Amino acid sequence: MRFIHTADLHIDSPLRGLSRYDGAPLERLRSATRRALERLVDLALDEQVDFVVIAGDLYDRDWQDFHTGLFVREQMVRLGRQGIRVFIVQGNHDARGVITRQIPWPDNVKVFSSRAAETHRLEDLGVAIHGHSFPDREVPEDLVPGYPQAVPGCFNIGLLHTSLTGIGGHDTYAPTTLQALRSKGYDYWALGHVHARQVVCEQPRVVFPGNLQGRHARETGSKGCELVTVEGGQMSARFVPLAVVRWHQIGIDLRAVQTLDALAALVTQTLQVAAAEAGDVLHAVRVVLSGETPLHSLEARQPGTLAAAVQAASQDVSGVEVWIEQVRLGLRSPLERTHLGQGADALGELVRWVDLLAQDRPALEEFCRAALADVLGKLPAEVLADMTHETADALTDMPRLEDEAALLALLQDAESTLLARLTAPGVPA
Repeated sequence: MRFIHTADLHIDSPLRGLSRYDGAPLERLRSATRRALERLVDLALDEQVDFVVIAGDLYDRDWQDFHTGLFVREQMVRLGRQGIRVFIVQGNHDARGVITRQIPWPDNVKVFSSRAAETHRLEDLGVAIHGHSFPDREVPEDLVPGYPQAVPGCFNIGLLHTSLTGIGGHDTYAPTTLQALRSKGYDYWALGHVHARQVVCEQPRVVFPGNLQGRHARETGSKGCELVTVEGGQMSARFVPLAVVRWHQIGIDLRAVQTLDALAALVTQTLQVAAAEAGDVLHAVRVVLSGETPLHSLEARQPGTLAAAVQAASQDVSGVEVWIEQVRLGLRSPLERTHLGQGADALGELVRWVDLLAQDRPALEEFCRAALADVLGKLPAEVLADMTHETADALTDMPRLEDEAALLALLQDAESTLLARLTAPGVPA
């Protein structure tokens, strides 16, 4: 007996903010969740699995129109034509109270009730699958006590969308404990909600497969599903990568880099290594440049130089497709800041003023808001939302103005830029 365990497909996740990126492969990024589902179905057909379990968040949100539901149904029909059954619990994103449009499912699909846990038995396989869908987006209670005990003589699978006892970066939904899961006597708990793959326990096997397709630069690494085989009473499982876009965050230290040519060579080499193991996918890369380097002064005089150099270096990566999603700078000037701060000139006054502002949180926040007032007034609403809320589905990580660390980073970057410009050749001290 073989089955696939997947979760958090988030079909048609909107990937807000893409339009802010010149040259972004918009269609490939926006269609990535659909293509990943197609790959999942291809895998199920190739491996001739008996069934597929989906542990919540098949959809990202209420459909804009019926095309979303029709696409998913078409993939379920492909499975049904080969006798592959599908079992689904709804999670917080696609809860019964969230999805307002409906399309009849094909006969091979079973969606578990949102009123109470229920059991579906596959007599031909000796399998019992237990599940409970979310009735609404918010489910603060533990659903596990309502699950039935294991069916004797069957391979028992529990299908559940949950945050367990709480995992960083994820809202708390249907919280439960490993002890509660074990108490049911199941052989396999197919979990969903956590987007990073995690094998919680081996006996019984309790697994978050992670989401099928990463949606932004915070969802890095290999994404896919669990392929499980049960034979002769023994269970084996392997992770199968299926994403069509793989997100990376790559840090590059420039302490030993003195020139743009050296930067480009280092970036090309780093990207080549990072993209070598992921197969035939689009690599979406966020690059963070850090360290003390003379290139800091060049960037201060000609903003955008280093980002352009990184983009150019990505064009030299061979054999794979690379898109540079963003270049972030965390560079430091070789200038001796402490020495500058002791001077009686404008440089010393700047350094001392920055130190005072950094120690006064209310003054720092007021200064940043005043300095950014004109810019903030012109930003689109979705960008402002990213700056005031930590939205899980936002494409980019905008600095949040109530975040002290973010404000300090902005202040330090501004100071570094000013110091580099004021000390550039030809600029009076």
